[in-house]
Order: sequence, then C-alpha cells, then structure tokens
Amino acid sequence: MNRELTHWTGPEGLPRFDLIDDGDFAPAFDRELTAAEAAHEAIAANPDAPTFDNTIAAMEVADEGLNRLLSIFYTLAGVDSNDARQALQRDFAPRLAEYGSRISMDPRLYARVKAVAEGAEELVPEDRRIIELALRDLTRAGAGLNPEDRTRMAAIRARLAVLTTDFTQNVLADERDFILPVADDRLAGLPDWLVRAMRAAARERGLQGQAVTLNRSLIVPFLEHADDRALRETAFRAWIARGSGQGAGGAKTDNLPLVQEILQLRHERARLLGHDDFASWKLETQMAATPDRVEDLLSQVWTAARARAAEDQDKLTAMLHADGVNGTLEAWDWRHYAERLRQQEHSIDAGQVAPYLTLEAMLGAVFDVAHRLFALEFEVLEAPLWAPDVRAWRVTRGGRLMAIFVGDFFARPSKRSGAWCSALQVQHKIGEGQRAIVVNVCNFTPPETAGGPAFLSWDDARTLFHEFGHATHHILSDVSWPSISGTSVAQDFVELPSQLYEHWLEQPSVLDAHARHHETGAPLPADLRDRLLAAGNADAGFSTVEYLESALVDLAFHRGAPPADAMARQAEVLHDLDAPAAIPMRHATPHFAHVFAGDGYAAGYYSYMWSEVMDADAFAAFEETGDVFDPATARRLVETILSRGGSAPADDLWMAFRGRMPGVDALLKGRGLT
Repeated sequence: MNRELTHWTGPEGLPRFDLIDDGDFAPAFDRELTAAEAAHEAIAANPDAPTFDNTIAAMEVADEGLNRLLSIFYTLAGVDSNDARQALQRDFAPRLAEYGSRISMDPRLYARVKAVAEGAEELVPEDRRIIELALRDLTRAGAGLNPEDRTRMAAIRARLAVLTTDFTQNVLADERDFILPVADDRLAGLPDWLVRAMRAAARERGLQGQAVTLNRSLIVPFLEHADDRALRETAFRAWIARGSGQGAGGAKTDNLPLVQEILQLRHERARLLGHDDFASWKLETQMAATPDRVEDLLSQVWTAARARAAEDQDKLTAMLHADGVNGTLEAWDWRHYAERLRQQEHSIDAGQVAPYLTLEAMLGAVFDVAHRLFALEFEVLEAPLWAPDVRAWRVTRGGRLMAIFVGDFFARPSKRSGAWCSALQVQHKIGEGQRAIVVNVCNFTPPETAGGPAFLSWDDARTLFHEFGHATHHILSDVSWPSISGTSVAQDFVELPSQLYEHWLEQPSVLDAHARHHETGAPLPADLRDRLLAAGNADAGFSTVEYLESALVDLAFHRGAPPADAMARQAEVLHDLDAPAAIPMRHATPHFAHVFAGDGYAAGYYSYMWSEVMDADAFAAFEETGDVFDPATARRLVETILSRGGSAPADDLWMAFRGRMPGVDALLKGRGLT
C-alpha cells in the first residue's frame, strides 16, 4: 500500500505526486473505503447515548483517509486524465455512491443525530450549525424513508454516479480528439500572439504549422479574429457538437441518452423525498429557495439583455453585408463582427493589449490585490507536483502560514476544459488543525517556447481573478469543522467571493502597476487602458443572453415532469424566449457539464447571476468609502463572509456584511444594460 496517498510527506504537507502511481489507487481505495465504512458503523452501533462528541464530531473525521485519497485522485483525473484513471473513475463512482447511500440513509445514524439535535441548545453556534446541517442532509438523502424507498434511492444514486461520469468522459474525448489544422494562407485577421498559440497547439498534437483545438482560450479568440468564414464555421460547429454524437468521437460520445436518464432519475429522487420536482428539492437549501424566485431574477435581466442583443445584431448584420456576405448573421459570425465593432468603437486591438497581459504580470496583480486587501504574502514553494508547469506558493499573513496555493494554468489534451477551484485539503481546527491546500485550474494557451511569456486575453485575466476569488474563501477560512470550511456554502452564495474579486482587475491602479510589456517593462499606456476598460461591456447583450439561455434551460429541465426529449425541450424554451438564433446557449445540453457532470449546478446554473447581484452590491460597499482597498470594509468582508464558510446561513452572512439585501439594479448597471 502506498501510504503517500493518505499520509502526505511533501513540502508543507503536500502530497508527493512523484511517488504516486496509477496502480496505487485501487488497493488504497479498497482499504480506505473499508476503513470509512467501519468508522461509520462504529458510530451507528455505539451503545452509549448519543452525544455531540461520539456522533457529530466523530462523523466529521470518519472518512478522513478516504477524502485525502480521493482529493488526489480526482485532482489528477481532472487535470491529467488517461485510460487508467478513466477506468478507475468508472469503477469508483458506483461504489462511492453505494457507500454514500448506506451512510446517509442509515436509520441508526439518523436517530442519533436527531437525538443530539434535541439537546443542542447549550452548544456553541458552530457546533449547533453542523448538527443542523447533518440532520438536514440525512433527511434530504432519504434517511427517513421506508426500507423499500431507501433501497430505490440507493439504486438511483448509484446509477447517477455512473451516468455523470460517462457524461464527463464523453465531453473530454470530443475535446481531446478534435484538431483543425490552419494553412498559412488562411491566417488572415489573426494576430501574431494567436498564431503563436496555434503553432504551440499544433506542436503539442504532433503537427506542423498551426491548428485550432477546442480549448476555450484558443477557439474563442480564433472565432473573434479569423477572417476566413468557412474556417470559423468548421471550428464553431465542432465546438458546439461536443457530446452530441456529432463530435470528434461520433456516436460513442453521444451524451443525449445519458441526459434523458439523468433527468428522469433526478425527478424520481425528488418525488421520493416528497417534492414536486428536482428544482424544488434542490433550491430548498439555497438562498433563492424556490424556482419562482430564480425565474423572476432571470426574467428581469433577460428583457434588458435581449433588447441590447437585438440592437447589436442589427449593427453586426450591417457589417456582414458590407463585407459582401448576403444572408443572416450566423453564430460563427457574431464574435468576429462584435470584435471588429469593439475595435471600431473603442479603438481596441487585442494584439496591442496581449503583450501587457502575460500570465506572470496578471499573477502579480492577483497576489498584490490579495496583499492590499487581506495582508496575504506569497512565497514560491518548490514541490513535486503532477506536471512540470504546475506551481505552488506558501501563503502567509504576518509570518503565519495560512494556506498552500497551487496553480495549474495551461491547457493540455488530457485536462478537462474550463476553469475551477478545488482543495486537496480544507482548513479546520480538529486536533492540531490543518490549513487549506487550494488548487486553481485554468486552460490558458501555453507559451510558444519553454520559458517564454504566456499571453492572456482579457477574458483569461478575468478567469484568473475569478478562480483566485474562490481560493480566498479557502485561504481565509477560520472554522472548527471541515464540513463547513471554505466554499462549503449554499451553491448560489459560493460564486460571491469569486465574482467580487474580478472587480479589482478593472481598477486602473492595478493595471498601471502590473500590466507591463513583456519585453520593455513599460506600463500599459493610459489611453489604451482606459479604452480597454470602456470596452468592458461592449458585447454585454451577447454574453448575458448566452448565459441566461443556459440558466433558463437548466431550470426548465428540472422543473415539473422531466422532458420526453431534452433537445426538444431546449428548443421550446429558446423559442418561447425569442432567443436570437445567432446567440446559442453558452453550454448546450450535450456538453453542459455544470449540470450533467454531477448534481452541483443542476437546477443551479442561475447561481452565477444570483451571486452577481450580491457581488455588484458588495463592491459598491468598497466604492462608497472612496477607496476600493478600504481596510475596514476588507476586514468586514473577511470577518463576515470569507472566514466563516458555511458556519451560518448565507442570508445571515450577507446581512452581517452589507446590512440589507441587494437588488438587481447594480447588476444591470455593472453589465451596462441600463
């Protein structure tokens, strides 16, 4: 048995990834799963009367070894997938679901937690909170069901684990297997930095010349800049075909049958628990509380966004026709003409900006903002990680170690698309306590040459800030129990810290200090900076519409009876919205990983906008002081939100910070939709 999987011996307690082999996982999983089951059985069968210590506190640490093992495994499965890891995922998923069902639906544990809850009045607030959450989670898992329904619930969860794993792997396969070579005579319109990135992508796939892959950091700027309309169409169709059976993997990566079964099983699960539908069950524990409140928010924003998109579509269509193209503006045209319009209206050329937005420069900005707001310091930590270009830092405050931060920033064929924040371990105070080891993963285009600069788009820079905002939630966490640590909050509250942090990217003082030319060190010229910031909402109608389409389709899928045909239901929702044909969903159903790669954002994709309502108002709290780095406001943010995790309901945490609930006006103003 490889003890490194659960007893980490690397610098500052990091795992030694260089000592881990894929063959180590299966035996370690068997061992740790058995140990976790035994620990929970000991709690459930304890003949002593239930107490906080012998029930609730014991449950907090019962699966510690299993969690440590799985944090390593799923990190590697996401950032560097291979056939062995995919096979292990398919093996682990139903077994973990079965284990979770046995624990969360054990009537003995349920009875013990209920007994502890009845005498919890004298406990401190955090202890009462984890009792409340444990009882809620057991109830929502089905612990109170009759034996027959518990058996059916366990079967549903096991099957969903298989389906969502297959969904993820199908999308990854389509993304991995597609590549579009682009000949030298078809590069018109592409800036030098993008051509260099395309050459790096081709070289990584063993090709000469340059190519487009389905990495978002590559395909989006290609669609924005390529003059070759036929190439744009080919690339775009491949991008939206992921998981549909029409992508690079063909029928073997068709996710639509999986989607149908996932929706059916989720509905059945909710009905077993006494809810009308999955959306009602899911939203019960969120800030939004009900599907009606979600739809009300999204509908308010849709009207303004749709109107702005219609205005922009007229302008872009005129530009298309001026180029001699007769016909309608298509989805593969929108980004191209929107970028040209942005250049015309704001005199912005992405090629002018790119030399100033290197990864190193923007990391400096991210860390500087964290220092000015939260007094955090970052020191490079040399450690053996999973790839040579993955990096780590010690995060300290006043000389005290706060956390370890790990960054995996570059795309690779084996990496899941998108960007995310996770934790190898979370902060808690049990025993000697532990600090978070937090991981940010992105898919930026790697440098053309080893050791050379990596150029980011403005959207990439925003992603870097966004994911580090999540990281602050882990780094600054200061709670007693792992189950309420860091980002363990309501789904529609979890995006508040990340989206709030994005605002500091847009501060002139931050750009002046850090957006420096990679060769000369000269700062981004003030007039170019101002034009860049002024262009921030240049295509707000498009970005808001594509997001809302996905959020409203997600809600429709999970509200009421599941659709007999998911794609037909998607089309119906978009038709009823009068959605512009040239603006497809940001995430079409066959590759909507937020919703179908797990339950996390299912009936919850709206949460980005719910959090945006709060982040706009939260940043206004800084602006109202006259100093966006106001120490007192930053301290209040830490004390009421960032350090508190899930130790209190999200509404209470927000009210403690702001003193009132926010309205949608700040969001509309921030997006330029008023």
